[in-house]
Amino acid sequence: MKAASEIVRGAVGTRFTGAVLRVERGGCVVLEEAFGKVDGSSLAPAVEVTTCFDLASLTKPFAAAAALWAVGGGRLELDAPLLPLVPEWRGRPHAAITLRLLLAHTSGMQSGADYRVLLGDNVERFALEHDLSAPPKERVIYSDLGFIALGVILGRVYDESLASVMARTCAALGARSAAFRPRAAEIASIPATEEDAWRGRVRGSVHDEKAHLMNGVAGHAGLFGTARDVAVLTEVFLGASCGRAPATLSVRLAREAIVEHGSDSVLRRGLGWALKTTDENSCGSVMSRATFGHTGFTGTSVWADPVRDLSVVLLTNAVYFGRNDLRDVRAAVCEAVASEADRCLRSA
Repeated sequence: MKAASEIVRGAVGTRFTGAVLRVERGGCVVLEEAFGKVDGSSLAPAVEVTTCFDLASLTKPFAAAAALWAVGGGRLELDAPLLPLVPEWRGRPHAAITLRLLLAHTSGMQSGADYRVLLGDNVERFALEHDLSAPPKERVIYSDLGFIALGVILGRVYDESLASVMARTCAALGARSAAFRPRAAEIASIPATEEDAWRGRVRGSVHDEKAHLMNGVAGHAGLFGTARDVAVLTEVFLGASCGRAPATLSVRLAREAIVEHGSDSVLRRGLGWALKTTDENSCGSVMSRATFGHTGFTGTSVWADPVRDLSVVLLTNAVYFGRNDLRDVRAAVCEAVASEADRCLRSA
């Protein structure tokens, strides 16, 4: 995996200040390496493999796992209208929305909203009550608002806070470090993200503005965690596809989550997961079409290829240097890892 490591190392200082790369094959770690520092200052601590990053939208597959766990426990159904839990949708097109549609981004809910529109408003209420952008089932609209609504629904299902629901889910998964709102003692070791006019340099507080307005706890963003945490989550679904029964979710539900439920020219959608659609996706050209994963705006990503039984987690703080696309680095790393895995298989 030397080539993948060199790609990440070569991007330190220009694309991000620090990163962790973790590769698993067959459910076993074959590479875990840390690079760079937590910010660009000369005295900044080095990133370690145990460093927690702002996972950004990698929160979504964690929230999806919590929802699927509720399905497995009989608390939710994939295809029943969610109206009994969301009476705010009565008499509106929203009444047809099901959990499957929320998880597959086919609910018709709007993608998001500028945080300046939301200042002084209740973000959860905005997400639940805002007009749909399309009728349910019509098309894929990647939606932060849909996963904010999912967070509300999870809280109502269990009659407790979303933070509590997600803490229990992460503990069950074995994602020991994944959590909302890092403790004060942890903040100095968390890679800094963007310098913005509103909050200054963001470190240890969620980068996503909507999640920030929600006190750092939301279904679409807000979790901080390690590369191991992300790999543990991914293994639940990759392992089920490759014959390793997950302890926290039924094989049927885990497999169902990583097949297509929404068709889109950019990224097909599973249940909380994105699916490879073209070689232009950030998993690159080598991984198979069965590949599933997710990216996060701060510079985080995970891609898993069931054909190769291979997962690649890359956590960075790319927004430190601005809101630039990291697709080329992500793709190059995934291509290098998959190509090396293929060479090892041929020589075995």
